[in-house]
Amino acid sequence: MAYEIEQITNKIILRELYHNGHPNKAVLAGLRNAATLTSQRAQIVWPLLMPYLNDQQLSRDGTPTYAETAIYTAIRFYAIHQQGTEASVYGVAGGDKADGRQFFSALAVMRGNADTRVALDRRVQPLLATTNVASVINSLSHLVSILKANNRTQKIDYAWLAQDLYNLQLSYEQANRVRLRWGQQYFRATSTSLKKEGEKNHD
Repeated sequence: MAYEIEQITNKIILRELYHNGHPNKAVLAGLRNAATLTSQRAQIVWPLLMPYLNDQQLSRDGTPTYAETAIYTAIRFYAIHQQGTEASVYGVAGGDKADGRQFFSALAVMRGNADTRVALDRRVQPLLATTNVASVINSLSHLVSILKANNRTQKIDYAWLAQDLYNLQLSYEQANRVRLRWGQQYFRATSTSLKKEGEKNHD
């Protein structure tokens, strides 16, 4: 299934974490405090995560699989973003009922502000250049915090991000495609940013 990781992540966020408007605060706290799936603090998450994975997606030697790494990372980012907010910060970016943005599209909106553009570019450009998954995840975690600080209510499609993180690990070619899509989303001029630039040019 092409988008299996995305679908699994969507179910975990809606059913287990946000829990239909009754967030699982203990598990969300565990996610925020455990940077990786192998952390002792992440054990509170295991009973909610493992049942959604098939035998091929589960680790056999204690080293997290691509699927485990991608899904855990995405739901951890969701937990960081969700903290202190009652309404869900997860939203679907595609389809007729889209109510969220892809992660780098949300960053692109922030980039439309000249006051934050330079600092944001300094974080995003090295991320897009690296081939190391751990470095990508570490950089993304900082960007999640920045995004949250600038727009607490922006809904992000963390399930889509999970699928991207999974594909990023599959091969060099797949990783290049993911980075290109991220770059396209981030550097694409938004209507908001174009309007602001136009207003400045007319001043």
